[in-house]
Amino acid sequence: MTENEKVLGEERRQLLIATLKKATKALPGRELGELTNVSRQVIVSDITLLKARNEPIIATSQGYVYMHPQAVPERYEKTIVCRHTPGQAEEELNIFVDNGVTVKDVRIEHPVYGDLSASIMVSNRSDVKEFIHKVSEVNGVFLLKLTDGGIHLHTVIADNEQQIQNAEDALRKADILVD
Repeated sequence: MTENEKVLGEERRQLLIATLKKATKALPGRELGELTNVSRQVIVSDITLLKARNEPIIATSQGYVYMHPQAVPERYEKTIVCRHTPGQAEEELNIFVDNGVTVKDVRIEHPVYGDLSASIMVSNRSDVKEFIHKVSEVNGVFLLKLTDGGIHLHTVIADNEQQIQNAEDALRKADILVD
């Protein structure tokens, strides 16, 4: 492939899979577009096609991640119900990550569209800071603003149940947890 030659169709999608499988961090669509000499929008379409083929790719605020089958020790997963103002979103996420908990997603029940969810995938304060910055940068709206009262759910994962319990205790103390 020459420097400015586009990688076409199926060959490009196979290159995307191989690149994402080898990546050690999320890869932005812009970066994948530069790799294959196509626009970010073409990459978005390719990722949609790959997801339709059941490739385990998720979109995060940092870019695309290939979700490898896990051969790691069992992780604990739980859904936690929260309520807070948009101004408390960073505090909420920091409480989770400070207790060793990864926030996978956020879900709400919308009065028109039903269940809506978005991937978050934050595991540390740096991830949280980047997520909050991106929301601000694009004048984004937190999903909780689309609800009556700000109630939303997070799917969280941790190495052990105690980490999740500690996060719940801290959220309760901050008046964010809905019991």
